[in-house]
Amino acid sequence: MTGFAALKGHHGPHGWTWDIRAVNARGLDVRLRVPDWIEGLEGDVRKAVTGAVTRGNVSVALRVLRESDEGIVALNPAALARSLALLAEVSHAAEAKGLALAPPSAADITTMRGVLETRVSEDDTAPLRAALVAQLPELLASFNDMRAREGAALEAILTDQIDQIEALTAQATAAIDGRAEAQAEGLRTALMRVMDNTDGADADRVAQELALIAVKTDIREELDRLRAHVAAARGLLTGSEARGRKLDFLMQEFNREANTLCSKAQFAELTGIGLDLKAVIDQMREQVQNVE
Repeated sequence: MTGFAALKGHHGPHGWTWDIRAVNARGLDVRLRVPDWIEGLEGDVRKAVTGAVTRGNVSVALRVLRESDEGIVALNPAALARSLALLAEVSHAAEAKGLALAPPSAADITTMRGVLETRVSEDDTAPLRAALVAQLPELLASFNDMRAREGAALEAILTDQIDQIEALTAQATAAIDGRAEAQAEGLRTALMRVMDNTDGADADRVAQELALIAVKTDIREELDRLRAHVAAARGLLTGSEARGRKLDFLMQEFNREANTLCSKAQFAELTGIGLDLKAVIDQMREQVQNVE
């Protein structure tokens, strides 16, 4: 579920930079840092992200800068009319005094107070918002491409761990016969010890009790379930839908069977296999947290 992507864009006087990154999580938690002066943008971004991502702590940051704050220089018709009228009065007054004045140039007139003004336009954020939203698919595609590359490497790791679990399950199945012989010998020894030290003991009843102990230590069902879980895990890895939550649940089931196998083992070889199973399952459970 880890991933990162960044993207730059430009629209009119505005430039921006997107930054999206994700880390592991059991569910989906989207955190946004976008300008609140762009009306409606946060809702659009959240909708796009939740449509493209189903698991992980996802942080999206957007920085928007206005590339020019100089505004728009424009002619003020009213101020121009006043300035021209003032120049005409000055010219007439000078003529009345017998003075000849050089005619003012256009540059001279534009420097007069108020003739030119700088207007800072009030931005309509709808076009900017549309440009930002239009870039989201590209940003999320880049983000998911990185996650897909990591996912391919992770799939190989998980496949290897499933192979290990399958191999250990097969070893446990093969070890059952050896344990059966050891248990039979142990039962015979226990029965002889009971019969030698207990007056009037019912041999059939003792045999029944010892057989019950053997039934309680049977691990065939656990091994059958482990094989079923292995098949289910392989199916999830080859599927195309989001599978992180299902694999997370499956790891709990793997762990439950391994724990039961260890508690029922009563045989050194099986105990060792059970501990190896628990180690691999624990490693796999950590990796599954990275799966969406």
